Amino acid sequence: MDASVIVVGAGPAGLTLAGELRLAGVDVLVLERLPAASGESRGIGFTIRTMEIFDQRGLLPRFGGIETSTAGHFGGLPLDLTVLGAEHGAARTVPQSRTEAVLESWARELGADIRRGRQVTGITEDSHGVSVTVAGAERALRARYLVGCDGGRSTIRRLAGFDFPGIPATTELFLADVRGVDLAPKMTADPSAGGLVMVAPLPDGITRIIAAERGAPPVRRTTPPEFSEVADVFKRLTGTDVSAAEPVWVSTFTDAARQVTRYRRGRVLLAGDAAHVHLPAGGQGMNTSVQDSVNLGWKLAAVVRRTAPDALLDTYHEERHPVGRGLLANTRAQSLLILGGDDVTPLREVLTELLDRPETARHLAGRVSGLDIRYDVGAGRHPLLGARLPQLTLDHGSRRTTSTELLRTGRGLLLDLADNARLRRRADNWSDRIDIVTAAARDLRDDSHLTTTTAALVRPDGHVAWAAPGSHDDLPTALERWFGPAR
Repeated sequence: MDASVIVVGAGPAGLTLAGELRLAGVDVLVLERLPAASGESRGIGFTIRTMEIFDQRGLLPRFGGIETSTAGHFGGLPLDLTVLGAEHGAARTVPQSRTEAVLESWARELGADIRRGRQVTGITEDSHGVSVTVAGAERALRARYLVGCDGGRSTIRRLAGFDFPGIPATTELFLADVRGVDLAPKMTADPSAGGLVMVAPLPDGITRIIAAERGAPPVRRTTPPEFSEVADVFKRLTGTDVSAAEPVWVSTFTDAARQVTRYRRGRVLLAGDAAHVHLPAGGQGMNTSVQDSVNLGWKLAAVVRRTAPDALLDTYHEERHPVGRGLLANTRAQSLLILGGDDVTPLREVLTELLDRPETARHLAGRVSGLDIRYDVGAGRHPLLGARLPQLTLDHGSRRTTSTELLRTGRGLLLDLADNARLRRRADNWSDRIDIVTAAARDLRDDSHLTTTTAALVRPDGHVAWAAPGSHDDLPTALERWFGPAR
């Protein structure tokens, strides 16, 4: 084997997965077809959930100063994200190129082998592993598992025969990063009379323009459009001439919505845009891709290290496919609101009324922020089962820490909040895979789900797998389900 896992694609999904695998001690080889980072940035920020994930891995300081916001939108209708009571706001102006640079540096520091200029042309799977053919290479590369993180036009998806049904594109949207213009920001999608317009200030004096004329059919392109085409559309929609601006990067995207029927076929798995494509409303695409990889990484590592059975990998599809399905549903709904024209004005008006209701506002804010995700981890009445553990301030011995810091090892965590020696002894046979920590929680709100919690078993991705009181399973059952048999 050249590596335990080969990851194809060095975008946010592939680099996050490489880092997660290395954090768990698994050797990983990343193959990227581009000879160097493109510098392009389709995504320009993080949802609240991604902010939590990067904080959990100690990565936020690497981005420098992050401008955050508690304002969001659903199809151009404003949302107040403070209703979620989250620790973080959403990051608004971090270019994807910066995200990829931070993630690549992190993965390399952990020991990931990242090779650029490697175009995969073929794969062959057998009962022991996967052989990957690379253009110009003298021999195929071998790994136990292969993960395609190679984007919406995924080569791995095609070569491995994944089904990719969905809705074809109906509209083409232009994206241009430019210098030398002074435009008022339109950070939420503003459906103008003739289509869609967005304007976002980015670092280094760059302004992002997104524009689409309603009903403009997709054009089959082999090269990016000329900036003059973008400027013409922008002028027709706004009356403003930006043709004298200096284009840094020009591209197009569409409102196509597709998702693979299975995220795993044998020893080949997909993550990120290779598994799902959609209108990038609210920047959810890159963020969902990162979250796919955080869900997959610890599970794949456990199977590779033979501490957990192969069946653990099936929970990747079981948990993330519904998330992807919900993502396509909410972005298609937003597409109708943004691109639908006068015929959807009544829908906008009704939804605006509904957003005055706290429960509706909270529901949609949870959708676009990623905070509504909850996995099926077993029956029980505890409200945090399957949800992500909120950040707790903890007294651990003589030291003040947080639950976020305790999860930075990439291991599971049994958090004993009642100094229960018997509970800790029951988990001791899994101590090679989880950290067992006795601590006292501080500064809990009176309405917190944790005021009566005595213990919680937290997976490496931060989701609560068992909690007391309230889980129907006992602790050893939950430990074996998520971390494999006792040693």
